[in-house]
Amino acid sequence: MKKKKIISLILSSLVVLSLAGCGAKSGDASSSTSKDKKVIKVGATPVPHAEILKQVKPILQKEGYDLQIVEFTDYVTPNTSLNEGQLDANFYQHIPYLEQFNKEKHTELSYTTKVHLEPMGVYSNKVKKIADIKDGAEIAIPNDPTNGSRALKVLQNAGLIKVKDGELISKADITENKKNIKIKELDAPQLPRVLGDVDAAVINANYALQANLNPTKDAIAIEPKDSPYANVLAVRTKDKDKDSIKALSKALNSPEIKKFIEEKYKGSIIPSF
Repeated sequence: MKKKKIISLILSSLVVLSLAGCGAKSGDASSSTSKDKKVIKVGATPVPHAEILKQVKPILQKEGYDLQIVEFTDYVTPNTSLNEGQLDANFYQHIPYLEQFNKEKHTELSYTTKVHLEPMGVYSNKVKKIADIKDGAEIAIPNDPTNGSRALKVLQNAGLIKVKDGELISKADITENKKNIKIKELDAPQLPRVLGDVDAAVINANYALQANLNPTKDAIAIEPKDSPYANVLAVRTKDKDKDSIKALSKALNSPEIKKFIEEKYKGSIIPSF
């Protein structure tokens, strides 16, 4: 009898402990679920895109979304990461670049909304005015097709060269070059760093700002404000109608973000909405 009672007590204890353990796990799972947030992971270059997204973060928090910002310093990885599903969206590029990327890489990326324009500028450590660019000067431009085309058009608008009509052009499409300008093609992030080695460089605003160059103050020539190169929120085409993407797009086009862009960048970056 004693043995039976002892065995019975042990079994009862084990049942109680087992039930208590199950109850604790259930409670933890419930607690974890209640604390879980809907995550939106967005890739961006640091300036101004990540800065703008940091202002978007509290707006999305009110909608129950946790915006996670992943910073990149190049123009290729954010798109490959988005295409491979490592990101939900990215924010760093204009439409012509996105379209060219899709064509070259056979990706299916699209965009939901335009956010801002970053005027491309010509910068120099050697001259103060575009007219002072000397014969045979070396000017560096981005080496990717869309931004390279854009840079050549900035140089044409500044009166230094003439180029063929077309959305995508290269230095081979220069039709007039009275000053015998030498065009040097480099990765866009490198351009601010070579200003001491070339006579001038045509630099995207985000990389200029990172190098403490203000397009409206420091550029000796600048892209006109009616440029078609607005920066957009890019997503996988199949995800355009997701609630999280709609919420992110709406937040990026909110009055709070428009005010932030206008006050923070003082005309060097212009809202496109």
